[in-house]
Amino acid sequence: MNLTKFSPKKLGTHSGIFHCDEAFGSYMLQLLFPDLEIIRTRDEKLLAECDIVIDVGGVYDHSKRRYDHHQRSFDHSMSTLIPNAKWTTKLSSAGLVYLHYGHDVLKTIIASDVPEDKLNTIYSKVYECFVQEVDAIDNGIPICEGVPKYNIHTHLSSRVGNFNKKWNHAGKFDDMEAFKKAMQLIKCEFEETVLYAYQTWLPARSLVIDALEKRYQTHKSGRVIEFSTPCPWKEHYFVLEEELGEDLLPKIDYVIFEDSSNETWRIQCIPITPHSFTLRRPLPKSWWGIRDDKLSTISGVEDCIFCHANGFIGGNKTRLGVLSMCEKAID
Repeated sequence: MNLTKFSPKKLGTHSGIFHCDEAFGSYMLQLLFPDLEIIRTRDEKLLAECDIVIDVGGVYDHSKRRYDHHQRSFDHSMSTLIPNAKWTTKLSSAGLVYLHYGHDVLKTIIASDVPEDKLNTIYSKVYECFVQEVDAIDNGIPICEGVPKYNIHTHLSSRVGNFNKKWNHAGKFDDMEAFKKAMQLIKCEFEETVLYAYQTWLPARSLVIDALEKRYQTHKSGRVIEFSTPCPWKEHYFVLEEELGEDLLPKIDYVIFEDSSNETWRIQCIPITPHSFTLRRPLPKSWWGIRDDKLSTISGVEDCIFCHANGFIGGNKTRLGVLSMCEKAID
């Protein structure tokens, strides 16, 4: 979208109790249009005078700059509005604003020229790890089937809700000031997420690609990859595994890297998904919770340091030793 040809003056959203999605959407739009006045009302006449309306009005129409998701006819997700998008979570007003304005929002925060392919990668990452949560919570979509074992009460949507007027509040209450505080909270966390994705997470992708290309040099099985330095590799690995398909067979079971803090080496197991505690191929169960010489005796590998009690990571004093642990675990 060419933002230079669009200079909105008024943003309309509903009055009363506010939620994370319209506060988030308002923040993004005001970031792009700093002079944008926010009008919080349910008066249809006042909303009609606004250049953009989010989370109220019963209309989703990008050509008219109307972004509500409460109407019965609305059932859109990223997957229904973007070709080949995988996310099926119903969009909230925040998701709609991010869908249509997100690339420009990211470029504004990053404040640097970013190649289109990298910008698209960041766009997907930020939706998946930040915006989608807001969409799901606002639409009442549970995080899992059945009754969860525990509930999270410190998520962003909950903390935004805490800015609303309490039922037993005494004295004056500035509703608009509370809304602005909610926007500021979102701004801090969202911008931190975007900059992390750009400055820290994205550069790791090239390291994962390099490790995959050298996997047979690392170990003859092709099921071990090595990083010269620890990095956030998991999500990149699974994206690349999906992209490469049969070109990445056999799949990777173990990652090795040097722990620079004490000049020892680690072997870490690949989980079945980036955030899963279930491992594709755990270290041998006879190693779990064992340390030092006893672990070396049990494993048949010299210079062992430890194996975690859940078998997801182990340590050795040398690179040769940690590769020997890989060999034993694969066998």
